[in-house]
Amino acid sequence: MALLAERLNSIKPSPTIAINTLSQELKAQGRDVIGLAAGEPDFDTPQNIKDAAVRAMAEGKTKYVSPAGIPELREAICEKLKTDNELDYEPGQIHVGCGGKQTIYNALFATLNAGDEVIVAAPYWVSYTDITLLCDGVPVVVNTTQETGFKITPEALEAAITPKTKWLMMNSPCNPSGAAYTADELRALGEVLLRHPHVWIMPDDMYEKIVYDDFQFTTIAQVVPELYDRTLTLNGMSKAYCMTGWRVGYAAGPTNLIKAMNMIASQSTTSTSTISQWAAVEALRGPQDFITEHNKVFKERRDLVVSMLNQANGLECATPQGAFYVYPSAAGMLGKTTPDGDVLNSDEDVAKYLLGSEGVAVVHGEAFGLSPHFRISYATATATLEEACTRIQRACAALG
Repeated sequence: MALLAERLNSIKPSPTIAINTLSQELKAQGRDVIGLAAGEPDFDTPQNIKDAAVRAMAEGKTKYVSPAGIPELREAICEKLKTDNELDYEPGQIHVGCGGKQTIYNALFATLNAGDEVIVAAPYWVSYTDITLLCDGVPVVVNTTQETGFKITPEALEAAITPKTKWLMMNSPCNPSGAAYTADELRALGEVLLRHPHVWIMPDDMYEKIVYDDFQFTTIAQVVPELYDRTLTLNGMSKAYCMTGWRVGYAAGPTNLIKAMNMIASQSTTSTSTISQWAAVEALRGPQDFITEHNKVFKERRDLVVSMLNQANGLECATPQGAFYVYPSAAGMLGKTTPDGDVLNSDEDVAKYLLGSEGVAVVHGEAFGLSPHFRISYATATATLEEACTRIQRACAALG
């Protein structure tokens, strides 16, 4: 009798984590590697947030708590959603999970029956499809293009909906493309969804506060309030608050769905770290000015990377509106020959070539469901990014 469950055959380890781990291992071996695969800010967690965690420990706030999250954090999340997004929620409509992944997993596990479909726009965050598969769902991938800003159109959404559709998953600003939907674009998608009342919407707003060039972030339940009752709005502390390792994600939605997600948590993790939750309270209620300062640095890095990549032979890089990634097209590199005589036939070949020839670790586009591209995270030191892009230019110039 086989030990492992058959469902494991349908998923794979996270490619972004795998490549980041590989680059760290190569560095440990003495290789000169610049890792641009990690999806986390290089800024440290602000001191006031760390101080709140220390206070929580000193005050003995280290015991079991409700799977839903501590009341103070759920109240702070409600305040945030009202202030930032014009959305009214009660604490009983909030679920706090161990980061974004577990929050998504709890939602899909609570709602998907075998064969239910989840619409995902490519390029997508690598975990959306695999979590869907783990929950016996069927990912329905809708390809976007660089020409349309890597955004799903109302026509494409309409064509993807079937009687089996349970969820539409949205990510704005998007990992990996940095694409962000305007209020008008969300309203147009909402018009489609209003015609299909059996489809629920799961907007992942994790990069909400990391936007550029006067872009105004909105979320779909805010723009199309008629969808409020079938929307589960996701967010978390990882990106804007530089708290990736603290593992705090959250969701806001209908009470019956939140109760189901809490029940699942009660039989798995129980809750995320109590100390992390008290730190998150301080993050949401404390000073926010550091976010603007970080975004200024991110924008400078974005502009540098976009400019240098567009000067590389065979690359074409769009300017993202948010997050801290670029997703250049490597179509112009395919079919070319490396100095070692290898032909680049895919974006995975391109990524391997950049790592092997110049020591630059990127994530190939196939991992995000849309080729031929690759993802670069520019959440690293500016001088390091400049050196990495110089190496990429050199690698591109060396192709025959």
